[in-house]
Amino acid sequence: MDNDRVIVRKAVLSDCKYAAMITAEMEASAKVRGTGISKRSVSAIMKKIREGKAVIALTVNKIWVGFSYIESWSNGAFVSNSGMIVNPTFRGQGIASRIKRRIFQLSREKYPEAKLFSITSGLAIMRMNSKLGFLPVTFNEITRDPEFWKGCKSCVNFNILQRKGARTASVRQCFIRLLPYKKKKKKKVCC
Repeated sequence: MDNDRVIVRKAVLSDCKYAAMITAEMEASAKVRGTGISKRSVSAIMKKIREGKAVIALTVNKIWVGFSYIESWSNGAFVSNSGMIVNPTFRGQGIASRIKRRIFQLSREKYPEAKLFSITSGLAIMRMNSKLGFLPVTFNEITRDPEFWKGCKSCVNFNILQRKGARTASVRQCFIRLLPYKKKKKKKVCC
């Protein structure tokens, strides 16, 4: 497949038709890799699309290629790029990197002052996060919002994290990386 024939953009209402396909691939990929991807519902994916908090990749012929969305907590103080998935047919072509860059950009547009973080157990996403400037952090440095921890319950690693104490667990099961917000310095305009 030709990577140039794939368009990565902010998802729009008409993209809701891909939600079932997206959630099915998320679940299938998690099973194949044995990774801790939290289960998402079709309605949750559709909600992210309707809220303008999702990025989708499609071929020029409208074949679904990939997806990611934004999740926020603590009134937008913490934002996560979540649900990264690429159709297996299109993997290994740099599509995930393109989606990651676009969802990162969308996160900054919608939440310019937020602490942006990413949770992954996949090496490829960890590498992308590092290239974008994300740094590894402990659970103590991310949101304490109960809704965040509630979302972790469907992850295969949740019981391990609970046994260790979610706030003090090591990042061996979940790899959380944080990109602290750095306000851009305004250039001084000389008289």
